[in-house]
Amino acid sequence: MKILITGGAGFIGSTLADRLLARGDEVLVLDNYSTARRDNLFSQERLKIIEGSIADALVVKSAFESFRPEVVVHAAASYKNPDAWIDDISTNVLGSAHVIKECQRAKVNRLVYFQTALCYGLQPEQQPVTLDHPINSRGSSYAISKTAGEHYIDLSGLDFVSLRLANGYGPRNITGPLPTFFHRLSTGKPCFVMDTRRDFIYVQDLVNVVEKAVDGKGSGYYHVASGADYSIKELFDEVVKALAIKLDDPVTVRERNPDDAYTILLDPTRTRKDFEWDVTTSLKSGIEETINYYREYGIEQTYTHLKIEAS
Repeated sequence: MKILITGGAGFIGSTLADRLLARGDEVLVLDNYSTARRDNLFSQERLKIIEGSIADALVVKSAFESFRPEVVVHAAASYKNPDAWIDDISTNVLGSAHVIKECQRAKVNRLVYFQTALCYGLQPEQQPVTLDHPINSRGSSYAISKTAGEHYIDLSGLDFVSLRLANGYGPRNITGPLPTFFHRLSTGKPCFVMDTRRDFIYVQDLVNVVEKAVDGKGSGYYHVASGADYSIKELFDEVVKALAIKLDDPVTVRERNPDDAYTILLDPTRTRKDFEWDVTTSLKSGIEETINYYREYGIEQTYTHLKIEAS
């Protein structure tokens, strides 16, 4: 197939691109490299890369007209600054509208979208969160703008799959606690952990679902999650083990910030059924693979969509 991936040089997008190229698909990546690393993808047959923003209507239109994709995976997102509302709106709302309109014009077979679990709010009404939980994206610019994009997809009449994601981690990931822990521990800086829990899903398990969605499995909304949560302290401890270091003092555990949920545990029942899928990677082995990547390629900067108090 011919598959266009917005944000295709990022963490999940580039991992998916590698998977699709390995099986023989043609892939066009559209990315502005705001949070992507240039070493995530290398030049190879059947891969084309356009550097540009989906907030630019002409860039999006040109990409569609030159490549003529059959399927679009919309992974591009603004998230690196919780106060950058205009950037979030430009990419996650306006940019999504540009992508959706071009999908309509091109009559693509399917649009696959990535949505944040924060669409359910900072304090979900139930645990685990089911797909019929009310949408309440207030409290996070990232969640507000990503949810707006999802609503426009629903309005479009396109055949779509929207994947509401647990916390993805793995090689190439530069957002969230795991790369932050590695960066600080490997440079001798102090760390702290928040008193929160998260559902962590390894990127290859996540891409297994995306690949099936690209191939026509499922329809509508799904949770991509393990169905189990871990404390951030447990994650930290696994990073320490993978680094084979010993700390002089126990790590400090802090109360969570006002815009941070204690846990968001997603129910993946529908995904398991419709995609005939489940996670296969343990947290321990996934972290070991991720740490091996960080050791080989290094990590200079990390991002978060949450507000962080000074350490």
